[in-house]
Amino acid sequence: MDNLITFSITVFTGFFAITNPISNMTVFLSLTQGANEKTKRDINKRANVIAFIIVTVFVLLGKFIFELFNISIPAFKITGGILIFFIGFDMLQSKQSNVKSLEHVHIDENIAVSPLAIPILAGPGTIVTAMNFVSNVEIIHIVLVIAIFGSMSLLTYFTFRISDLIVKIVGHNVISVIGKIMGLIIAIIGTGMIIQGIKISFNLIAS
Repeated sequence: MDNLITFSITVFTGFFAITNPISNMTVFLSLTQGANEKTKRDINKRANVIAFIIVTVFVLLGKFIFELFNISIPAFKITGGILIFFIGFDMLQSKQSNVKSLEHVHIDENIAVSPLAIPILAGPGTIVTAMNFVSNVEIIHIVLVIAIFGSMSLLTYFTFRISDLIVKIVGHNVISVIGKIMGLIIAIIGTGMIIQGIKISFNLIAS
């Protein structure tokens, strides 16, 4: 039971850092600027549902994808760790990750699919993080990962719903600081994945 609690906390922290609802809230506001409340709600709901479906598919089919492309767990952890590290590093440098660069997006409900659901909410970093959590684990862990990402999607949905109020209360500077802290956490998670992959490669820990 203790192991499951520790695993759940780790998964939640990882997803919270990589999806970063507070930071992405400003992206949502910029994408939906000028839209009425109904359009904002529809885009918000659709984006989070699609993101949840995408991540769930990768979580459930992760093992099949590994076998299909003959991907080893150590190679995945090292490569995924490098990718996640650089996403976090960009955030620390106050840069928008390349997968989240947004300019001149027209307001229509299609932005719920792209770029909001893909790649902002369910981008490479999120997918890699999810697949890392379910690599070489039992069914209960897979169920926990899906449930926790589902709760994260709900949290993101409600954060977007009250985004105008949050920005008005805390200000853009505080949100920027939160983004940097999340970037540090993401970079640490990426480094941990790399170290774990190297240890497994050289049989320094049980795979």
